[in-house]
This record gives sequence, structure tokens and C-alpha cells, in this order.
Amino acid sequence: MKMSNGQIGRRVLGFAVAATALAAAGTAFAGTLGQPSPWEVTLQPSASPVMDNITWFHNFLLVVITAIVIFVAILLAIVAAKFNAKNNPVPSKTTHNTMIEVVWTIVPVLILVVIAVPSFRLLFQQLDVPKADITIKATGKQWYWTYAYPDNGKFEFDSLLVADKQPRLLGVDNEVVVPVNKIIRVQTTAADVIHSFAVPAFGIKIDAIPGRLNETWFKATKEGMYYGQCSELCGKDHAYMPIAIKVVSDSEFAAWVEAAKKKFASNPTATYASIGAAAQ
Repeated sequence: MKMSNGQIGRRVLGFAVAATALAAAGTAFAGTLGQPSPWEVTLQPSASPVMDNITWFHNFLLVVITAIVIFVAILLAIVAAKFNAKNNPVPSKTTHNTMIEVVWTIVPVLILVVIAVPSFRLLFQQLDVPKADITIKATGKQWYWTYAYPDNGKFEFDSLLVADKQPRLLGVDNEVVVPVNKIIRVQTTAADVIHSFAVPAFGIKIDAIPGRLNETWFKATKEGMYYGQCSELCGKDHAYMPIAIKVVSDSEFAAWVEAAKKKFASNPTATYASIGAAAQ
């Protein structure tokens, strides 16, 4: 059965809309706050202003590229139906069309400008570290992290994977503890090879390089546990180098700091459980 150009266009549009709806339905599988979830097809739920903007920009780009795909698919269908040898036995000898050439040059440039403006805004937000309330130094090692709190006393502790702790391959013996709604500056370095400090819910990912001090920042807007991992191939146990950050209230953080000064100063491998017990 022969279809008209309009029917072909509507059918292609229907397929494209269905595909977009299916992709949007992925939000139903969005995971638990602070950690990945089974069948998750979208970004992790946001818990920081930077991640809010990353999520918005991701969704904005999805709309843009979906519109482009639909438009190009409709054009291809129309061209295939209208200008095939059967329906157009005498081909046109037109070689140039000034208006079309101007349009297909200017429109893509305008689309790129529309994408670039929020892209640069987001990049500046990530790189421009505001005045910090708390600084944390994270040192990557094979294969664990060492954390120090230079603003809160001269103590540091190691954070290692606990194999039987949930979530699997993300649970650690000593979590980083930070207060909610405070600007946290994270300084990263490494003691051996290049590592990468990444926590998806906060929208942060930065390399930890031996002999160099990099920095990023986040502002956790919700209390809870947040997990990340080393995101740079750093050796045989790269997959067993998780990051765990516990976001608490100001009072809980103050109590933890006072207990940590005593426990970690004398025993850097003291567990968080003993710190919590001491704080109580």
C-alpha cells in the first residue's frame, strides 16, 4: 500500500515520540538517593546545586537532540518517498539553492550557541570554588582513601572497603562526615598513581594526581549517605576503592569532630562505629 508523504511523516513522528516517551519513562527507574539502583537508566537523584544544573542540562540536551533526530528522520522519509526513481523519473538538475544553504549553515550555529551558553555557565559553576565552610583533603592510595580535616584539627583517617557491608562494593569502615547545607571544598592528591574522586549525587569528579593538589566543591542539600568510587583505572583493585560521605546536621557534625580528634589522633584506623559511640 502506497503511503503519502504526510502519512510517512506522521508515522516517523509517532515512532520518534514513542521512543522519547520510553526514554522519559526511565525516570521511573531513578535510583535511591546517594547510590546506584538496579535498572537505573538516568542520573542519580541530585543532592547539590551543581548536580541540579547537570541534571537540567542533561534533560535539555535530550530535548534538543530528540527534536533534531525527529526533524532529520522526517526529511529523510519525505526525500525517500518523493524523490525515488519511481515517483520522480525525471530528476531535477538544480545544483544550488542559496536560501537553503544559508539556513542549513545558520541554524546549526544557532543551535550550538543555545547549547554553549548553559554549558559554559555550568562549567564555570563547577570550577569557581566559592568560599568554603569546611575543607577536606582526600589522598588516593592503592587502594583506599585517606581523609584529613585541616580546618577542624590535625587528624586523618583511612577509609577502606568492607566486603560484607551494604551497599555492595560501596560500604566502608570510615565514612567522610560533613554538615548539610555547607560549602565543602575537596582537595585531592595521590600517594602513588593517578586516582579520581567522584560522587555522582554531588556532581563532582576530579583527578587525584601525585605531586599535585586539585580541588572541587559541593554543597549537600539533603542529609543521608552518598557513595562514589575512584573513577580512574589505578591498578588491580581499582573496583574496590569506594567513597562514602555521610551528610549530617551541624550539631551531629560538631560532636563527630570532637570525638574524631581524640580517636583518629591516636588510632587512624578507628572505625566510625567507635567514633559514633564516643560522640554519644
